[in-house]
Amino acid sequence: MEQDVLPVGLERDARHLVTLEPGKAVLTRRNLVSAAASLAASGALGAAPGKAAAETIPSRPEWQQRPGAELMSPPYGAPSARESQVIRRARHGSPPPPTNYAGISLTPHQNLYGIVTPGGLHYERHHSGVPDIDPDQHRLLVHGLVERPLIFTMDDLTRFPSVSRLHFLECSGNTPTWGVPKPGLTVQDTHGLLSCSEWTGVPLATVLAEAGVRPEGKWLLAEGGDAAALTRSIPIEKAFDDALLVYAQNGERLRPEQGYPLRLLLPGFEGNTSIKWLRRLKIGTAPFQTRWETSKYSLVLPDQTIRQFDFVMDAKSVITSPSGGQSLKGTGFHEISGLAWSGRGKITRVEVSTDGGTSWHDAALQEPVLSKCLTRFRFPWQWEGAPARLASRSTDASGYVQPSRAALESIRDGRSYYHNNAIQTWAVAANGSVVNA
Repeated sequence: MEQDVLPVGLERDARHLVTLEPGKAVLTRRNLVSAAASLAASGALGAAPGKAAAETIPSRPEWQQRPGAELMSPPYGAPSARESQVIRRARHGSPPPPTNYAGISLTPHQNLYGIVTPGGLHYERHHSGVPDIDPDQHRLLVHGLVERPLIFTMDDLTRFPSVSRLHFLECSGNTPTWGVPKPGLTVQDTHGLLSCSEWTGVPLATVLAEAGVRPEGKWLLAEGGDAAALTRSIPIEKAFDDALLVYAQNGERLRPEQGYPLRLLLPGFEGNTSIKWLRRLKIGTAPFQTRWETSKYSLVLPDQTIRQFDFVMDAKSVITSPSGGQSLKGTGFHEISGLAWSGRGKITRVEVSTDGGTSWHDAALQEPVLSKCLTRFRFPWQWEGAPARLASRSTDASGYVQPSRAALESIRDGRSYYHNNAIQTWAVAANGSVVNA
C-alpha cells in the first residue's frame, strides 16, 4: 500500500491514528484527512490553520480564465515574479565597500528549503570583480615540484572521468557577530556567506597524478585568474584527499561569479581556499606565505599571538525558521527548521532549545545526511504565546560539539573576525516577532 511520511513532530499525537514502522511514523493516504481532522480537534496543531473552503477558494480564479505564459518564455527559466524579494544582498548595517569590484552578497536562507542553494542565490565574495573569461582560451598550469609540468585546456580537463558531489561552501568571515548582538539582523545577515551545491568536476588527485608530484612536494599554491590573482597555500594531503577541479554546479556550467570556467573546491575548508577562475597550481616544500594568509584569514588568540592556517570549518548550525525578521502567525504548532554542517564530516546530532539553552532536545535530521554538506533539521514546537529564545547546536562525526558564544570567546580574541561558529539565538516576543539575540 502506498504510504506517506507523517510530518515530523506530529507522530506522538497521532500514534492512535497511524501504523508505525520502527523509528518512523507513517500515514496512509486513506486516513490522511481523518488524521488531520483528529489532530486539529485534539489541539495538537493549536488553532486550526485553515478556513471553510468556500471562504478561501474562488470558484473561478482569475488566472484560470485565460492562457498562461507561452512555452520557453523566457528561454532560461526564472522564478515567479511574486518571489522577487528572494535575492542576494549585502549585509544590513555594514558600511558599503570602498569599490563595487570587491565585496559580498548573501544567500537568503530564510526563504530557502531543503539543502541545495539555487545557482542564482549562491553567496558571492569578490576582490576585484568578476572576470569575463573565454573558456577556449583559459589554461591551467601545473608546475613546481612535479615530474612533468603540464598545461591543461578546459577540453583536456573535461575529458577526465568526472564526479558529482554535494558540499557546502562557507566563507570564514561568515557570522561576524562578535560583541553586542544587533536585533535587526536576519539569518541572511548572520549566516548568508554559506551555500550548498552539487559540484561536478575531476578529482584534483587525478590531475596531479598526470604531472607526478615529487616526494618533497608538501604544499600547493592555487592562484585565481581574476585581476586580484588571489593565491592560497594548500596542504598536499588535502589535494590528494577530496579536492576537486570543478567546472559545473547544480547541473550547469559554473556561473561567472562562482569561478567560470574552472574553480578549485576544497570540501570543508574555508571558502577563500576554493580558488575561483583557477589558472595555476604550483607544488612547493612549504606554505607560500601569500598576502591572503598573512595579513588576512588568520586568527587572533587571547595572548595576542596570531594563528595561521585554520582551514577546517568546524561544526555549526542555525535555525532558519523562525528567524530574525520573521513573525509567528498565532500560537499553536510551529515547526522549527534549520541547517547544520561541519567541515570534518557528517552531522550526527542537532539539538534545539526554546529557552535560550537551559534545556536541549534532539531534532530530526532530514535525509540525505552527507559528509561536508548542509543537513536540514526539524523540530516540532508548541508555542503558547510566551517570550522564547530559540537556539540550535550541532555535533559532528568527530564528536565536536558546537560551542556557546562564551565558550568560543574564552579561547579566541574577538578581533579574530573569522571562524565564528558559536550558537546562534533568536528571541521570540509575545507578539510573535523574532529578532537576533
